[in-house]
Amino acid sequence: MSSQDYLRFALANRRFLAFGFAMTCASSIGQTYFIGVFGPAVRAEFGLSHGSWGVIYMAGTLLSAALLPWTGRHIDRMPLRTYATLVCAGLAVAAAYIALVPDIRWLILAVFLLRQFGQGLASHVGTTAMARYFDADRGKAVALASLGFAAGEALLPFLAVLGIAAIGWRATYVTTALLLAICLVPAVRWLLRHHEARHRDHLERLAADADGKPAGRSWTRAQVARHGLFYLLLPALLAPSFISTALFFHHLVLADVKGWGAVWITGSYWIYAIGAVLASLAAGPLIDRITAARVLPIFLGPMVLGLLIVWQFESSVWALPYLFLLGLTGGMAYTAITTFWAEVYGVLHLGAIRSMVVALSVFSSALGPVVMGVAMDAGVSVEAICGLFALYCVAATGLMMLGLNGFKNLRAVSPNA
Repeated sequence: MSSQDYLRFALANRRFLAFGFAMTCASSIGQTYFIGVFGPAVRAEFGLSHGSWGVIYMAGTLLSAALLPWTGRHIDRMPLRTYATLVCAGLAVAAAYIALVPDIRWLILAVFLLRQFGQGLASHVGTTAMARYFDADRGKAVALASLGFAAGEALLPFLAVLGIAAIGWRATYVTTALLLAICLVPAVRWLLRHHEARHRDHLERLAADADGKPAGRSWTRAQVARHGLFYLLLPALLAPSFISTALFFHHLVLADVKGWGAVWITGSYWIYAIGAVLASLAAGPLIDRITAARVLPIFLGPMVLGLLIVWQFESSVWALPYLFLLGLTGGMAYTAITTFWAEVYGVLHLGAIRSMVVALSVFSSALGPVVMGVAMDAGVSVEAICGLFALYCVAATGLMMLGLNGFKNLRAVSPNA
């Protein structure tokens, strides 16, 4: 697809794509790369060690993961405009709550709310809606909406660092909550103002496909969970959330160990965003042409190279290709993984299926910072940890390729098989 075709597609669907972009960008408030920059200030105020802050973060994230299969499936049952409004309002409340949290006992609840409405539901809404309501152009739609992730990664952590330095971490969260309530909620409702017509067209297409053809069938969440392919894919599909979350959560520690500097590493997140944008935009048309199942086997490759950079090199200039390579994997993951579920398992129960996957992803993201923190406390170097992460990615890719080769014609198989 040419850049002009991409532009025409974006302009023709600009309002709905802007909604997806807004939701994925807003999810940054509950993502580790944003919360992580508040870590030093939070630890200093409450007297927390790296390990204890990691445990609190893990506990709140695990609670979020446990609830997501229930909260996430309601996107299949509620009007999208209502569901998205509730998610955005919940995210604003979460940002306000952590700004007002009185003592350490309430930090777990604060982390839970941020992770549930940000990392979990805001990203779930933005990408699930794109995958559900587009068919032939699903890859491009998910890719364009996923640019919100890159925009958030590029801008918000750096702005948060500046805000914390200027007005403190609590006031920065108050400002964030006000912006979400005043700007995001009305914008989302306006962008979805005429969504009912799109939803009616979607239901008509589903009814037209439901004529007994295998390609028109949609798997339920229980059927997906009973199928062997799902478990061969999981180690690879969870790798970005596990590894990237661990790295971003401990980036200030990593920067100190490598001599890169906190401002340098957070101020360079735009490099990560460029990688994510390029990969996402390239992956979208490629997926529409050759399917997501053929793109997935390569998506962890750039992450492996980035991890090897940390393992081998010290100069601060290496932070740039490291972040760029992580961004390439992130961009491909945003687009290919979401598209894969719709492509292979259908869209009727997509919200329920994705909420299960998102819950597992959130669970893995909870383990990442703790595993890395415990390893560092035990004396394992940052370089060695990244080397082990790279080996994990290689092994997980092997399992994924084994699974995909064994189930090439999955949509032609009855979900009851």
